[in-house]
Amino acid sequence: MGTGTDTGAGTGTRTAGTGAPGTAGAAAPAPIAPEADLAHHGQVVLRDGQLHVWVGSENHGPSGLPDATVRLDFSVPLAPGQEVPPACLWGGDRTVLCRTGELRAGGRARGVALDLRTLGTPAEVVVDVDTAWNGGASDRNPENNRHRVLAPATGDPYVF
Repeated sequence: MGTGTDTGAGTGTRTAGTGAPGTAGAAAPAPIAPEADLAHHGQVVLRDGQLHVWVGSENHGPSGLPDATVRLDFSVPLAPGQEVPPACLWGGDRTVLCRTGELRAGGRARGVALDLRTLGTPAEVVVDVDTAWNGGASDRNPENNRHRVLAPATGDPYVF
């Protein structure tokens, strides 16, 4: 019950349209995604409405990544009109997205520092850190690139 016709008894050869490898109707094999274990680490400090965040990314391999994007979501609104570093952009009034740059297998990115102001002076902020894009690689250990950090307004660094 195939879609092609046999061209020879017992040869197993089929005409185009079967999708069998080696025939004109065959689909190209799907590309294999590289595997890379992306991880994010850093710290969050909140004091008097000033929010300081440092995040660094690393790639545990086995493949390198030409680039990746880390997403930082904040539980409180941030003051409008603030500038972010050149590798970053605003993804909304509570979200900043930052490029890591190239990450070789076993390599680290330089990291990025954000100095932001919140609207008002909250008693605490929660920062969710995650990978927004990883260059199309598969990551069998996504837990080390997802963090939720509670930072009370004490001025102390809270590490992730």
